[in-house]
Amino acid sequence: MENGIIVGIILTMVVFALLRAKKHFAGGCCGSGGNTLRSHKKLTSPKIGEKRMLVEGMHCANCQARVENAVNRLDGVVCTVNLRKKTATVSYSKEVPDAALKEVVEKLGYKVLEVR
Repeated sequence: MENGIIVGIILTMVVFALLRAKKHFAGGCCGSGGNTLRSHKKLTSPKIGEKRMLVEGMHCANCQARVENAVNRLDGVVCTVNLRKKTATVSYSKEVPDAALKEVVEKLGYKVLEVR
């Protein structure tokens, strides 16, 4: 009986590890496996404001780069991500709707908990 319980626990752990590995290699957490380069965009016009997004699901430097690059593709914005705080700070030189920021990040598979 005890051996059966131990084997069951070990099998459960192996299944969870395999599922996590599958998600990782399929582009779940890390997207392209850690090869994403960060863009270093700067505002070309004066900054008129700043918004901060709380983003759930970022786990590594590649996640950080994916979010920054995606938001930086929007016109008139520059994004920097703080991975420890799970925040993305967006400075902008022209008004950008919260919904547009949220949409860009959530298309990557992350969840935006708030924009302020």
